[in-house]
Amino acid sequence: METEVRSRRGELLVHRPPGPPGVCSEMLEVAEEANRAGDFNLAVEIYGSMLSDLQQPDRGLCLRKADSLTRAGRISEALDSFCTAASLGKLRPEELPVLVETIARTLREKELGLSNASGTRSGGADGVPDGDGDGAVDEALDLFSCGLCRRLLHEPTTVECGHTFCRSCVEAVEECAHCQQRLSGKDAVPNGHRLDVVLSGLLAKLFAAESQARKLWAEGELLWKNQSPAQALEKYNAAVDLAPSSGRLLCQRAALLMDMRNFSQAVQDGSSLCRMKPLWGEAHCVKASALIGAGQKDEALQELFLCVALKPDWTDVKLQAQKVLSEVFSSVFESEGVPPLLRPLQGGLGLLKPPALLRSLRPLTQKPGSASSQDSEFSGTKSPPADESLCRVSSASPGRSEHGAGESSAKSLAGVLAALPPPPGGLKRKHSGDGAVVAFNPPTKLLRPDEESGVEAASPLGGRSFPAGLLDSGDMECSLCMRLFYEPVATPCGHTFCLKCLERCLDHNSNCPLCKENLSEYLATRGYSKTLLMEEVLQRYLGDELAERKKIHEEEMKELSNLNQEVPIFICTMAFPTITCPLHVFEPRYRLMIRRSMETGTKQFGMCIADELKGFADYGCMLEVRDVKFFPDGRSVVDTIGVSRFKVLSHGQRDGYNTAKIEYLEDKKVEGEELAELLKLHNAVYEQANNWFTSLKDNMKSQILSHFGQLPSQDSDPQASPSGPAWCWWLLAVLPLENRAQLTILAMTSLKDRLIAIRRVLIFVSRRRPR
Repeated sequence: METEVRSRRGELLVHRPPGPPGVCSEMLEVAEEANRAGDFNLAVEIYGSMLSDLQQPDRGLCLRKADSLTRAGRISEALDSFCTAASLGKLRPEELPVLVETIARTLREKELGLSNASGTRSGGADGVPDGDGDGAVDEALDLFSCGLCRRLLHEPTTVECGHTFCRSCVEAVEECAHCQQRLSGKDAVPNGHRLDVVLSGLLAKLFAAESQARKLWAEGELLWKNQSPAQALEKYNAAVDLAPSSGRLLCQRAALLMDMRNFSQAVQDGSSLCRMKPLWGEAHCVKASALIGAGQKDEALQELFLCVALKPDWTDVKLQAQKVLSEVFSSVFESEGVPPLLRPLQGGLGLLKPPALLRSLRPLTQKPGSASSQDSEFSGTKSPPADESLCRVSSASPGRSEHGAGESSAKSLAGVLAALPPPPGGLKRKHSGDGAVVAFNPPTKLLRPDEESGVEAASPLGGRSFPAGLLDSGDMECSLCMRLFYEPVATPCGHTFCLKCLERCLDHNSNCPLCKENLSEYLATRGYSKTLLMEEVLQRYLGDELAERKKIHEEEMKELSNLNQEVPIFICTMAFPTITCPLHVFEPRYRLMIRRSMETGTKQFGMCIADELKGFADYGCMLEVRDVKFFPDGRSVVDTIGVSRFKVLSHGQRDGYNTAKIEYLEDKKVEGEELAELLKLHNAVYEQANNWFTSLKDNMKSQILSHFGQLPSQDSDPQASPSGPAWCWWLLAVLPLENRAQLTILAMTSLKDRLIAIRRVLIFVSRRRPR
C-alpha cells in the first residue's frame, strides 16, 4: 500500500512499496530520508544508481525516481521515469499525486502569480480572489445575496435572528449561516416561512432583470428535479438571456446539459465561464467535466490542472486530475503505432520525448530568461519519427468518444503537456477540436479597477449596482407611522414595521396590523429581531434620511428620559420610598409606559392614587423597575421599589398615559435642641412600633413579613436620607390606614410631624385591637 506524508519543506511524499529483490534496503531508506529532508537531487542519484545496477528496470524504483525528479523541479526528466514505469505496467491514479500537485503549484506560482498558501497574488494586488476560489470571483456575495446559495435573494424570508435568505434555502437548514442560531423548522413555523413583502418588492424594483432571471432559474431547478430536463433547459435559457454574466447560472445550465448528454453545448458554457471568470476554479472544473464527457480528456486535463492550481485543497478535483492523467499516460502505450520501448537507461532521450513536450515544459524547468542545460533539447534534438507523430492532434469533432480515436489517443499525452504554459516566446499548440493553431493563455492577470475601461463603477454593495435615483425613502416607509423605517422588524407573516410601532400595535391587538394574521406566538416569544438587511440598506443608501429619522427618535427619547419635565404617571395605589411595589401591567397604555421607561434607561416612573377632579393626586412616589416578567399574551409583572417622593406641579398626557411636571420632596433638617428632641421622639416611636408589631397574631405577622419583609432597623442618624428613616415608610405601608391618610403623611417634609402622626396612628390601632 502507498501512503502520503509531507516532507520538512511541505512537499507531498508518497511511500512506495518495498523495492525488488537485490535492491539494498539501506540505500532505499537513505533515499527516503533525503526526500523527507528536501534533498531531492540526492534521492534521484541514489535511485538512478540502484536502477543502473539492475538488468531490467524496476517499476517501483522508476516511480520513486520520477517523484523525486518532480519534486526537484526536473519535470522533463521525471516524465522519462513515469513513461518507463508506464511501459512496465499501467499507471494508477494514486501513483500520480506528486506530479499533479507540482504542475498545479507551478502554474499557480509562476503563471497565475498566486502564492501557494495565501491565495493572493504574489504582488499583493487589490481585488484578487482568495485561494479557495469557491465563489470568490463569481458573483460577489454582496448585500442582496443569499448567504446559503450565494445568489440574488429569491423569495426572501427573514428568520427569527434577523438574517435574510431565500425561502427555499432556509427551509433546508437547521441553523443560521451567519450567527449559527438554531432556526425553527418548516413545520414549526405557522404556514411555513413567509415572503418578506418589502424586500421582495425592493429586489424586483432595483434588479428587475436579475430578479426575473432568478425566478426562471428557480423554476428550472424545480423542473429538473421533477425529471423534466427539456422544460428545465428552456427556463435556464431564458434566465441566461436575462442574466448572461451570472457564473453560477451558467454552471447549472452546463450541469443540466451534461445530464442531458449534450456535452458540446456544455463545453461552450464552460468556455464562456472561463472567459468571464478566469480565476474561478469552479469554471474550469465545469469545463473539464464537459470535456471529459465529450471524450476530450487531453483538454480536460489542462482545465483540471488550472482548477487545482486555483484551488489546491479541492481534493475531488485533484483525484480526478490524477485519474485523467493516468488514462492519458496509458493511452500512449495502448494505442497502435507506438514503437516498442528501448531500455530507458541506455537510450537517453529516445524513450518518449516529443519536441513539443520539451518546448512546453520550459516554464516548469527554468525561470524565464535563464539559460538551461536542456536548451539543446528544445532546439536541436532530433527525435525519431514516432516521437514526432505524437505532436500531431486529430481534428475529431468535440463530441467524439474515447473509443475509435485511433492514433490520436496516442498523441494525447504530448498534447496535454504541450498545453502547459508556454514561455514568453509565444509557442503555440493545436486544439483537437478545430485544428487551428492557438496559444494557450492561462489567466495571468486581473485588471485593477483603474485599468478597466467602460465598466460601471462598483456600487457600495460590492457587486450589484443600480441607478442612484431608483431607490427613494418612500420604498422604505413604515405603514404605521408613515415615516422611514427605524429599527425595522419583520413579522412571521412577512410584513415589516418599525420596532416601536409594532410593539405599540401589539399592546392593543395581537394581530398583524396589515393582514390581521394572529401573532400570539410571536408576541409570546418576543422575538423582535431587527431585519439586518433592511438596516444595512438604510445605512448605505438612505444615510441622510436615516440620520434625520434617528435624530427625531433620540429627541423623543431625551424628552421621555427627563424625570422632571414629563414624568410618566401610573395611577394605581400608594407607594413609599424603600418599599417594594409589585405591579400587574395589562393595559396597553401602561405596557407602553413601562417599555419606554426601560428603553430610555431611567427605569423610573411616578406612582399616584386617583383623584376624581384632577385625575391623580398632587403627591406621589417615584418607583424604580428592578425586573419585568412578560406573559405570552403581552401582560407583565413588574417588580419595583420606591425611590423618592414628589409633588405634582402640572398634569399632562402622552400617547394615552398620564404625565406630570414634578418637584422632588426632601425632609427639612434640624439642629441643636430640635435635633436632640427629634432623636428622643424617633427612638420612642420606633420602640412603640416594634412593640405593636410583636404583639400581632402570628398569621398577621406572617402575611406582613411575606409582603414587606422584616421591620427595618433603627437608624443612628434619622436625617441621613432625604426621605427619612426607612422603618417609617415600612410601618406606614403595613398600618391599616386609608390612602388619603397615607398620602397626607407622604406629603410631609418634617420628620418630626411624620413621627407624631405615626405615633397617633399606633395609639389608635393599639386601642382598637381586640384583647
